[in-house]
Amino acid sequence: RLIQLVKLYKNGEPFKMSKRAGTFVTLRDVVDEVGADVTRFVMLTRKNDATLDFDFAKVLEQSRENPVWYVQYASARVQSVLRKAADMGADATTPDLSSLTHDAELGLIRKLAEWPRIVELAARVQEPHRVAGYLSELAAEFHALWNRGNDTPALRFVQEGDLATTSGKTALVRATGVVIQNGLAILGVTAMSEMR
Repeated sequence: RLIQLVKLYKNGEPFKMSKRAGTFVTLRDVVDEVGADVTRFVMLTRKNDATLDFDFAKVLEQSRENPVWYVQYASARVQSVLRKAADMGADATTPDLSSLTHDAELGLIRKLAEWPRIVELAARVQEPHRVAGYLSELAAEFHALWNRGNDTPALRFVQEGDLATTSGKTALVRATGVVIQNGLAILGVTAMSEMR
């Protein structure tokens, strides 16, 4: 199906549309206000036979509540880690993965292992919302691991003075970035290399 019922909200209030009163919003209006990538991703977060609540304020905020921003932020963080590791001289082409032992790291690895099955299923049943949902979950796992590194230095992706450990952790980050980039490409959304 190429249609989807969408309820529009502005500042948390329903936006009432009326042809007679001339108050309506076109898809072009939505794209002009929030951008094509945001519109596309949000529209693909639900099955096309489910009603979508599209809140203009929510899709423009920079928070975990905005799935587009959260996935894009993960993509930008990946690129930041890779740049920092490269500046340090870490080589992710021949990583030592033995340092990836923490439950949070293994959880991210397990989430990455789901990717081929998600893509195959989404293609077979023609439900791209499965890819968008998976990317949101992957971003949440990645951000959680990043945040744990703030409290537990051994979980930081870049380990100053330890190239072997950094290479292993960087390989995990690189794999996360590849999946995010590929998932966003499937959805027709641009992956961010940095947030401004």
